[in-house]
Amino acid sequence: MFFGWLKKYMPRGIYARAGLILVLPILLLQLLVSVVFIQRHFEGVTRLMTSAVNIELRFLLDTVNAQPDLAGARAAVAQIDAPLEITTVLPARDALAQDVRPFVDLTGETVIETLREGLENVLAVSLQDRRQLVVWADTRHGPMKMELRRRRVSASNPHQLIVIMVVLGGLMTGIAYVFLRNQLRPIKRMARAAADYGKGRITPFTPTGAVEVRAAGMAFLDMRNRLERQTQSRTMMLSGVSHDLRTPLTRMRLGLSMLDAKDAEPLAHDVDDMERLLNAFLDFARTDAGDSLEPTKPSQIVHAVLDDARRMGQGVTLGAVEGPDDPVSLRPLAIRRALDNLIGNALRYGQKAEIGVSVTDRAVRFWVEDDGPGIPPEQRDEALSPFVRLDPARNQDKGSGVGLGLSIVADIARTHGGVLRLGESEELGGLKAEVVLAR
Repeated sequence: MFFGWLKKYMPRGIYARAGLILVLPILLLQLLVSVVFIQRHFEGVTRLMTSAVNIELRFLLDTVNAQPDLAGARAAVAQIDAPLEITTVLPARDALAQDVRPFVDLTGETVIETLREGLENVLAVSLQDRRQLVVWADTRHGPMKMELRRRRVSASNPHQLIVIMVVLGGLMTGIAYVFLRNQLRPIKRMARAAADYGKGRITPFTPTGAVEVRAAGMAFLDMRNRLERQTQSRTMMLSGVSHDLRTPLTRMRLGLSMLDAKDAEPLAHDVDDMERLLNAFLDFARTDAGDSLEPTKPSQIVHAVLDDARRMGQGVTLGAVEGPDDPVSLRPLAIRRALDNLIGNALRYGQKAEIGVSVTDRAVRFWVEDDGPGIPPEQRDEALSPFVRLDPARNQDKGSGVGLGLSIVADIARTHGGVLRLGESEELGGLKAEVVLAR
């Protein structure tokens, strides 16, 4: 459960995760070194240095307490405080009521604690000035103030270690991130090339980086080349079949024209069906053959398809045209072929159809609705498969086909990185087919 909660807050990008992998160990290492080194080493060094100063301070206090009067105490201290590099004031009128220590002082607490443990009658200790240590102690001749340099009781500038660690840690993290980014960049390029290929675009890609990344890139190129060869082979094969079959079909049609019209009508109908089936196979094979991506306004495609349908006397109306009318990178011939197929299916099983388009920042959505019987939800995935004919849902007596219409549309949508979705029309009550293309 903890890891599931943590996963929700983890970064999702590869660069962000790489940065976390670099920064987190460095931060933990610096924290560990700071705690162990500063809290142990600096604290131990400070305690030893302060204990040594305690000996000198005790000697001064013992010397003062050994004198019978204040004048003698001053004279005795004056002879030894200069060699000890300790400034004394006796009696001191400015003794503080409590210790003074800055909030940010790594060794101040240890200094005060060690002074109070090693000296008797300490009135107050002041570390207000980071360069000076001031101690007030009670003597038989009154309070005495003893002032000396702070660096004699604690290691100087322990915070510099933290600053150096942070600066060097940041510098090394930056250098490591640059090297790691060079290793991650080929992965990003390969992912971009794969995404573009899923949308039907061939992006130039050269494998670089580590041996493993280079091997993955070469495998991707081999896979893409095999798919391209298979697609070209399929198109060439069916194009050849089309060429070979159209010749005998033409001879058959010519021969039927010489027969009696009444006798030739059933055979002519069979020839027409064969030619229609052949065209369906070719459409399924080529999808976007001879068509390239180009900036196209989706509304222009919709209006062109609508104009063609009206010239043919088909019952197609224009629905909504939503979103900005900006050019989008599309294969216009392939999209028109997809919409023509959807309109043909809609009018084969219904009386009227409606076409529309919606454009957003993330996707382009074409849709065709009809007033036919529709397709049950449990059969919609099956309807997208090639050569599937759903007898109960779509009456096939109204037209011949091989079950490739929706498959062709789905294939065209996939070449644009999109999908074909089937649903129920709220306006006309029949089937609603949506071609959703990622931008």
